[in-house]
Amino acid sequence: MRTMMLATTLLLSATRLAAQTTATPVTPPTPATPAAPASPLTVEQQVASAVLPLPTEFREQARVLGYRAGSSKLVVLREGKGPFTCLASDPAVTRFHVACYHESLEAFMARGRALRAAGTTGAKVDSVRFAEVKSGRLVMPHHAALYSLTGPAGSYDVASNSVKGARPLIVIYIPGATETSTGLSAKPAEGTPWIMFPGTPKAHIMFVPRM
Repeated sequence: MRTMMLATTLLLSATRLAAQTTATPVTPPTPATPAAPASPLTVEQQVASAVLPLPTEFREQARVLGYRAGSSKLVVLREGKGPFTCLASDPAVTRFHVACYHESLEAFMARGRALRAAGTTGAKVDSVRFAEVKSGRLVMPHHAALYSLTGPAGSYDVASNSVKGARPLIVIYIPGATETSTGLSAKPAEGTPWIMFPGTPKAHIMFVPRM
């Protein structure tokens, strides 16, 4: 009798538990509302943000390329008398990215932009430029600096003209250099320089303060 009562009690408990489990509907999580796209930067904001990667003494005189309202074409937003050209962040790209390169790299950089505008993509851009350097059509400097700053979407703060969580990068172009000629490793590492694209016209030393 006691065994039968115990079995009945266990059966009723299991039935109640099952009822509790199935009776309460599971509410699906509410989908996250996608972040609203950032408002396009004004010309003044593009100029102010584009020069941020540079050492302060070069910012005021830098030439700045960016975008006019309603156009995806890269144009001159500010002429400059200094040795650097800076590129404003592309509004068509989600992340924030600005870069400044030394004037001696202008021919190489401008050629890349022209090729991409004409429909050349990927590694073909460098294949064409490398061939033109070899033929003498493009002349590369002995060495030249490039500075850039990259942050996630929405990381640029207009009010403070700063980029939150940005990754700085400093590059020194040394065309044709190799690991042997420089003594630098080709393996990326935080806090120490390494050489990228060794042996090519695009060879450069990478300095990444934070990976």
